[in-house]
Amino acid sequence: MAHFVIMGCGRVGSTLAHTLEDAGHSVAIIDQDDRAFRRLRAGFSGRKVTGVGFDRETMKRAGVEEAYAFAAVSSGDNSNILATRVARETFHVPHVVARIYDPGRAEIYQRLGIPTVAAVRWSADQVLRRILPEQHIAGDYREPSGRLVLAEVDLNPDWIGHPISSIEKAAGIRIAYLTRFGEGMLPAAGTSYQDGDTVHAMLNVDRSSEIGHILAKSPAKES
Repeated sequence: MAHFVIMGCGRVGSTLAHTLEDAGHSVAIIDQDDRAFRRLRAGFSGRKVTGVGFDRETMKRAGVEEAYAFAAVSSGDNSNILATRVARETFHVPHVVARIYDPGRAEIYQRLGIPTVAAVRWSADQVLRRILPEQHIAGDYREPSGRLVLAEVDLNPDWIGHPISSIEKAAGIRIAYLTRFGEGMLPAAGTSYQDGDTVHAMLNVDRSSEIGHILAKSPAKES
């Protein structure tokens, strides 16, 4: 079980809160208007925090210091970006995502390394895929036999600086491309994994759990 903090209790935020709670996780949801919490079902057991979503004290009351992920899905682009940056840069939350209404602005923030989802192509599934690693394994593409899937994979920060080839060898995967500063790039022979990279790999579906465990650990030291 992990802890998730959501900023914004609109239709999007309440959907995320219910989905995460149903998956067995703990959830805190922040909104400036306590009337927004009426969207939550009667049996919701998570924290309901009234306050400004990017205020540090408000975020602390929501448990951001222990959060596995933070999703800013309020109706304001600026508030969502600011809250996401505070969560990542001040509280070092490992997984963050911001909902952005302006597609042009979303592209700018993606280039700065801030994961965003533009509202014009938004769905709850897209946000969940960015904050739940097991959702990544569902994949962007499956080949016809269903044995192989192209999916985002999460790596332990200790892999930073290691060659892509060593990651492929350790996990038994083929890295198809990286997303770096919001742009896709094909890895070359000398490409190394960098902080902020999103790794997209082809892998065997029946090994997805094993691969996730391998990459979640620090790389083995060479003898």
